[in-house]
Amino acid sequence: MDFNGLQGDVDASGVDQSKRVTALRFGAVRSDLSRLVLNLDRPMIVKDVDLRSRDDQAFATLSMTLDTVDEADFAVAVNADRTDPEVAMAGPPKVADVQAKTRQTGEGGLTIVLDPGHGGIDPGAEVGTLREAHLMLRFARELREALVRDGHRVVLTRNEDVFVSLAQRVTIAHQTQADLFLSLHADALEGGGARGATVYTLAESASDEASAKLAQRHERGDILSGVDLTGQDDVVAGVLMDLARRETQPRSNALADMLVRGLEVSVDAINNRPRREAGFAVLKAPDVPSVLLELGFMSDARDLENLQNPEWRAQAVLGIVAGIRLWAAQDAAIAQHLRQ
Repeated sequence: MDFNGLQGDVDASGVDQSKRVTALRFGAVRSDLSRLVLNLDRPMIVKDVDLRSRDDQAFATLSMTLDTVDEADFAVAVNADRTDPEVAMAGPPKVADVQAKTRQTGEGGLTIVLDPGHGGIDPGAEVGTLREAHLMLRFARELREALVRDGHRVVLTRNEDVFVSLAQRVTIAHQTQADLFLSLHADALEGGGARGATVYTLAESASDEASAKLAQRHERGDILSGVDLTGQDDVVAGVLMDLARRETQPRSNALADMLVRGLEVSVDAINNRPRREAGFAVLKAPDVPSVLLELGFMSDARDLENLQNPEWRAQAVLGIVAGIRLWAAQDAAIAQHLRQ
């Protein structure tokens, strides 16, 4: 549930979290929008809602009645109201204003979208008072400075502690005509055992599912840059996305390989299997080379210390910048060969 202009803390003492509500959290989606999230132990839908504020507007009381439903009815209710508020208020992308994107040629800098994971109501991994969202935003800012000095244009999907939906992060990459998209994370795993930087690309097995889900969207202007898919059926959209991904996926793989090479030279904290694949939603833009970098694991003491160490972060930044530089040169050379 979203609230405009509501700030402060939530008193959850009136919520019985031992039964249907298993967890509750509240936080910023962006500067003027807050979100209340309830984790439930069974499918339920909202029947009645009442929000009453005190005369001085200092406090408000939210009352809500939830009805238990079966999974089928729950799925119908979710699909009927699944539009992200940030996307809804922004309106559908204006496809006519988006020019068809051309492949980078190595001349001049790149347009790079850095995506600090999580934010706002979604803090990501937490260890003590440390939050993944905060650590990754700090690192993204440091990396941005280095990339700008290297001659690139850099856009952050968020520059403060606010929530940005996964769909909106991908949309930002399209709207900025990004040459590459780099999502930054630092996970935590129960029981530990995982350590060191890891670079992910989209798993091939996840590509078909990604295409299918994208094709079902009504706002199709942000699926492929410069291609208006409005009115096209899912089959046509799927074919066009598959063609785009056939070119983009090898470029994403090459980018991931170069980032690993750069990090191996600059830092000693790298995973023993640093190249992996998964179906991360932020990697599903068909026409933008996209990778996800787990900079380390907050559940590992050494990694957590590194993430807080300015000297280590500076070395990691150098490795990433070097990897992007190597990739850009190689990618441009391949593009030149394809044009001949």
